[in-house]
Amino acid sequence: MTVSLEVAEGVGTLRLDRPPMNALDIATQDRLKELAEEAARREDVRAVVVYGGEKVFAAGADIKEMQEMDHTAMVLRARALQDSFSAVARIPKPVVAAVTGYALGGGCELALCADFRIAGENAKLGQPEILLGLIPGAGGTQRLARLVGPSKAKDLIFTGRMVKAEEAREIGLVDRVVPADEVYAQAHAWAAKLAQGPALALRAAKESIDTGLETDIDTGLAIERNWFAGLFATEDRERGMRSFVAEGPGKAKFL
Repeated sequence: MTVSLEVAEGVGTLRLDRPPMNALDIATQDRLKELAEEAARREDVRAVVVYGGEKVFAAGADIKEMQEMDHTAMVLRARALQDSFSAVARIPKPVVAAVTGYALGGGCELALCADFRIAGENAKLGQPEILLGLIPGAGGTQRLARLVGPSKAKDLIFTGRMVKAEEAREIGLVDRVVPADEVYAQAHAWAAKLAQGPALALRAAKESIDTGLETDIDTGLAIERNWFAGLFATEDRERGMRSFVAEGPGKAKFL
């Protein structure tokens, strides 16, 4: 399979495995969607790492496959393309992208679907679709602009240039830069720590932030208010407050 899901310590690793460059062809896109939805459902998966291996995250779409598609074929495929990536963005659990080597085009768009991005010092990211006479089609024009701001997003998308890891960190495209051989370990550690947290509260926090950013402040506050009040009905809230009163902050153990 070109994508696999492995679970350890409450962390599900969505692993891309389509050598040599993890090109995201249609079969890989469909498999990614299937496994992202599985990770979202599974109770033993409490956080997720998206990883392409030690050498490359994903170098983009399969250009040879796309070259054979005409306008009608892409009209029929474009929604499924976006849906496969959105399935990752909609996982209601913390998601971290572990980026090594190239994350270009669809690879960069996949990294954008994570909540947090850890990049190796050898990472290079970009949206080079303009060099093909295209624009990003798997969320790049939307998620990149929301993450780094419209001006920086236009710079990357208009020029198609790649940015190295340090520049990516400086503009907010990645959150942490580490030695390439430590990328997966650090991503898994970040996810494993959050996997021990209160699952419903983490879900509420993610949905409140992500949904709130798409609406006005009053609607965002209403979303936050409803989740906040709703969490008072959970065992995790009872456990957290009981532990705080008895032992002080940060000692609660969540199931």
